[in-house]
Amino acid sequence: MTSDPRSREVAAFLDHLTVERRLSPATRAAYARGLADLLRLAPGLAPAEMQTRELRRAVAQLRTRGLNGRTIARVLSSWRGFFSWLARNGGVAANPAAGLRAPKVPKALPKALAPDEAQALLDRPARDELEAGDRAMFELCYSSGLRLAELVGLDAADARAILREGEVTVTGKGRKTRTVPVGAKARAALAAWLRARAGVARTDEPALFVGARGERVNPAVVRRRLARWALRAGLGMHVHPHMLRHSFASHVLQSSGDLRAVQEMLGHASIATTQIYTHLDFQHLAKAYDAAHPRARRKK
Repeated sequence: MTSDPRSREVAAFLDHLTVERRLSPATRAAYARGLADLLRLAPGLAPAEMQTRELRRAVAQLRTRGLNGRTIARVLSSWRGFFSWLARNGGVAANPAAGLRAPKVPKALPKALAPDEAQALLDRPARDELEAGDRAMFELCYSSGLRLAELVGLDAADARAILREGEVTVTGKGRKTRTVPVGAKARAALAAWLRARAGVARTDEPALFVGARGERVNPAVVRRRLARWALRAGLGMHVHPHMLRHSFASHVLQSSGDLRAVQEMLGHASIATTQIYTHLDFQHLAKAYDAAHPRARRKK
């Protein structure tokens, strides 16, 4: 970029990011890479001569290079920032990158355990008092589709209601409260944890689930302990708490086909969010079809 006379404007913009906006070196480097692409893809054009049509052609070239939508979005962000700065300083009349959008990124399907994998994970016995708490947490996540924040936010007083009523009430996103059934296996694991909890928790600690110090367990600790628990159960994959929520939704939908019920239990504001689990359900059906249908099986 140094041999290109246009690089002086780019260098001034990058200095502005560092000195005035105080952006991190990593962010500055990302802008520099995006603007290097701009100068390379629009050779011979000064920034003031670049129009939206030239930038569209440049985006098309990025796509032919195999860049994905997320990467192109980051490049476009650097272009918009550069031209916006130029417009404020009289370098261009308008921002030619303002209306450009990156190609849509396909939404990745959430990862869920197969029913037999969930069984292998949760049937592993607890070896000590803390693991009794772990097992109860993981059973409750899978049984009721709780978010991690909802799980660690439960108090010991909530456990008594869970065991008495067979359901748990939590406050989720947007401060929305919902009540979800709790299965027999989760209630049994919770009862075992309550018997062990007295030997772990501080006497004045209200939290249902506690860590080694006897205080409310930290979400990061739950993630680490679940990942370790899955390895010891022989799953051979990274398992995180949200995967248990995904597995709950996928398995309930496979069994019941009731999308509205799953939406309510997950606490989704829109059923469109819940519909992603219909794709997981279809994948499950497709695998069963491929394995069982005589015209689908591949010849060896």
